[in-house]
Amino acid sequence: MDQRLERILPRVQKPARYTGGEYNQIIKDKAEVNLRMAFCFPDIYEIGMSNIGMRILYHVMNRMPGVWCERVFAPWGDMEQEMRAAGIPLYALESGDPVSEFDVLGFSIGYEMAYPAVLNMLDLAGIPLRSADRPELVPLVFAGGTSCCNPEPMAPFLDLMVIGEGEEVNCELLELFRTARDAGWDKQRFLIAAAQIPGIYVPSLYEPHYHEDGTLSDITPAHGAPARVTKRIIEDLDACDYPTDPIVPSTEIVHDRVNLELFRGCIRGCRFCQAGYVYRPVRPRKPETIVRQGIESLKNTGYQEATLLSLSSSDYRPLPEICDGLLEYCEGRSISLSLPSLRADNFSMEIMSRLQKVRKGGLTFAPEAGTQRLRDAINKNVREEDLLHSCRVAFEGGWNGVKLYFMLGLPTETDEDVLGIAELANQVLHTWRMYAKNKARGVRITVSTSCFVPKPHSPFQWEAQVTMDEYRRRVQLLRDNMKAKNVTYNWHDPETSYIEAVLSRGDRRIADVIETVWRSGGALEAWSDYFSFERWMDAFAACGVDPAFYACRERGKDEFMPWNVIDMGVTRRHLWHEREQAYKAKLSPDCRKQCTGCGALSLMTKGGKCDA
Repeated sequence: MDQRLERILPRVQKPARYTGGEYNQIIKDKAEVNLRMAFCFPDIYEIGMSNIGMRILYHVMNRMPGVWCERVFAPWGDMEQEMRAAGIPLYALESGDPVSEFDVLGFSIGYEMAYPAVLNMLDLAGIPLRSADRPELVPLVFAGGTSCCNPEPMAPFLDLMVIGEGEEVNCELLELFRTARDAGWDKQRFLIAAAQIPGIYVPSLYEPHYHEDGTLSDITPAHGAPARVTKRIIEDLDACDYPTDPIVPSTEIVHDRVNLELFRGCIRGCRFCQAGYVYRPVRPRKPETIVRQGIESLKNTGYQEATLLSLSSSDYRPLPEICDGLLEYCEGRSISLSLPSLRADNFSMEIMSRLQKVRKGGLTFAPEAGTQRLRDAINKNVREEDLLHSCRVAFEGGWNGVKLYFMLGLPTETDEDVLGIAELANQVLHTWRMYAKNKARGVRITVSTSCFVPKPHSPFQWEAQVTMDEYRRRVQLLRDNMKAKNVTYNWHDPETSYIEAVLSRGDRRIADVIETVWRSGGALEAWSDYFSFERWMDAFAACGVDPAFYACRERGKDEFMPWNVIDMGVTRRHLWHEREQAYKAKLSPDCRKQCTGCGALSLMTKGGKCDA
């Protein structure tokens, strides 16, 4: 370890974030490696190490001969201050080597508020922020992750972006890079070639044009780059590498357990949910695969908890079979099994009886809206009686804590819908009073609301976000009517959601704002400890950008969106149809009941159906 690092670690919080040396980390002989990749996560260690996508890709890329992929996380503020004062550049955890010595930097960006952290990590590494200021092929800087489905706000900073799932395309990209570097290609030749790999977007090969009113007229490709870049997917998850020997962190992280992926995609069609559309089509793992991976992972890590993950875990049909298979191993070893993403319309005593065999945790449901009309408008497909029945089952089974998540500011929402949240919370409390077996323990009902953020590639991508003042008014209305002592109400601040909306639907002009925020001291803007709304508003003013133009403006049906060059599989026609259904408060069937023809199945070159 660098002696300078040894001196500063005693002065920072959680020094284990910065030391590496964890069980199951991958160490390679530098003499046998000819391509080094710094896998960068623009958030702190506890968040990055909880990310299942990062764990998978770390494993997959390290299986490539001659490639050593190492982890890099953003330092907390105290560590950054110490590093800059001591002249310590950003370094990788496995080797401790400076990131500037690596051939490739790959960022995983799943949240728009992490954009300034990307710039901060580049600067800590001593690497120029903008692609145009990095004329050489090495180091190559690219990114992937959900936020890349609108690539334009970060386009000037990145050499290229991976669209979709990275297990295959990342390896193809690294192989091309190795060929180009060894053959002495210049950067431009490499980028032109990389753009021909399906799923690769090269921003410098696309030129945006604008109307006089500030809206986009088009984004024009050059040098043979495709007019639209179609996302990559893994068609057969059972045939894909999955790490059953993941790194065991040296300090506690957010999701400190074995994580098992049930399936990708979602059979539902919640109209506000970007993930439900961009991860289509649904592709399940076989039950026997999941059970095997779970048992191997538990043996290889010593964890005492396993979690079954997906966008909607209780929609997985063989769920009882998996629970039984895992619990046969877990019960005698006091290992718990959890399902974090349950739906109120299919939570059953059968599932609950399996979960409570080891120990009970809290239950979380997301009705999202307070009235049936609004739940139908957003296609949530959950009835009040479904939620109350699920709560009854939980209370009868011994649970005494329920968390309920809602959004305020959804399209078509009225004050009646807001008040419906308070009434629904009261109905849950009444259900506890009627059916709880052990009332002496009391009940904890937590209601949380956040501000709706319209997202690209969802049916609500055209919508205007409500103003911050209007959101605050609705919060106050709900507070004034949330009177039961057993119900706790928490709400998310609207300022962060406002900035998130700008970044989510921004175009390439937002890049200057992001850089200005960073130059004004912004880095870990995803954290309330560091987020500064004033800093963002000052940056918008300095750059001559109106944030309301991006956040609070309703788009026309045919407006050219910054993300139009990206094809996530679901057609624009289908998204608009779903928006129209929302204003009629009409439900659409889930993928099991009827294919709605969204277009995502066209991504399955080997055929198949959208079914978990």
